[in-house]
Amino acid sequence: MLGLGACSEAPAGEALVTVNLDGSENTDTPSPPSRPTLAAVPSDCRAVVFETAALTHCTADPAMHRITMANLGTDKQPFGSMGAFAGSVDPATIAFAVNGGMYGDDLKAIGYYVEKRERLSELNRGDGTGNFYMKPNGVFFGTGGQWRVLGSNTFFETVGDRPEFGTQSGPLLLIDGKLHPEIQDNGPSRAIRNGVGVDSAGKAHFVISDAPVSFGQLARYFRDEVKVANALYLDGQVSSLWDPASGRLDKARVGPIIVVTKREKAPAQ
Repeated sequence: MLGLGACSEAPAGEALVTVNLDGSENTDTPSPPSRPTLAAVPSDCRAVVFETAALTHCTADPAMHRITMANLGTDKQPFGSMGAFAGSVDPATIAFAVNGGMYGDDLKAIGYYVEKRERLSELNRGDGTGNFYMKPNGVFFGTGGQWRVLGSNTFFETVGDRPEFGTQSGPLLLIDGKLHPEIQDNGPSRAIRNGVGVDSAGKAHFVISDAPVSFGQLARYFRDEVKVANALYLDGQVSSLWDPASGRLDKARVGPIIVVTKREKAPAQ
């Protein structure tokens, strides 16, 4: 370990003492070094309260945003956390990002997953246990500024062209404006949960609870406040949000990530 030499700099903010030729001392306290700060920008996420439940509601507008998926870094390994993903991109280009569907032990999607038009995992219509297999489950997908949530069977039967992005999760919280048949209005199960729905104007709404909520509470928020016909559950416990504008960066373990980026503004004429 190297020791500090006589010419080393004084720590930031510490008084610097110099000795004049006549033996008198001068004391100078330097100001702290300046730190670059990001220009303040409005957040696309807002805090809301629904039936005493604290939620964060983030909105993606096709006129202002693009939606993509992310899962693997340049090393071909899953990011595994919002922090790792955040370190790989320019935060000035990101409106927000959320966990994007259910995954296996390898942090890769267990259902349909499309990134940059490349299908990396096929539609999963099989049976099993757990939330993903609460039928009907569904797919959140889109191309350009056209985003949708559909049940997995409806997606299979009606969507022929591969979208730019897509992720499968489950269950559907809302189906044509009605709660999933296995979801109670306010059942006993409580967890940090999040979901997504697309309204009649084409905006995508991402809602994450800031405290444990029931499936029913989250579903009814989408139905009664967001007023979407279909809403898809994304996950529980590992639900995560990165909102650069507010500085929020959740630390849960994540697999696929839904990334909402800012559209570049057209140059002024």
